[in-house]
Amino acid sequence: MNTQTSIGISAVVLGVKDLNRAKKFYSEGLGCTIDQDHRGFVSLKLGDGSKLGLYTRDSLAADAGVDAEGSGFRGVTFSCFLPTTEGVDEVLAKAERAGGKIVKSGQKAQWGGYSGHFSDPDGYLWKVVVEA
Repeated sequence: MNTQTSIGISAVVLGVKDLNRAKKFYSEGLGCTIDQDHRGFVSLKLGDGSKLGLYTRDSLAADAGVDAEGSGFRGVTFSCFLPTTEGVDEVLAKAERAGGKIVKSGQKAQWGGYSGHFSDPDGYLWKVVVEA
């Protein structure tokens, strides 16, 4: 039997400093639905059918068997595609009201689209974009 396995993303799991703060940011602030809420772990449903998991940074590092120390740019940005520029601005404003930081305001991009960036309370970057 010849089977081929391809990789896909079903969930993204973030190591966060304050689990309750992150849970509140994503659920109350950005409107994600809590799927599971356990001591030390929270799973939220994202609008596209994927999930976002939250662990404390130390617990997530321990799970992977690596050191939890590290800061600065993590070499990754999460992207959220929306159909309108108004939607981009709305999500950026919602993130800011929830305690996130606007890193780059919504603006026309050189490639013709419209996008902006925010960071969550733990510094994870999100790009909110509408394609041209």
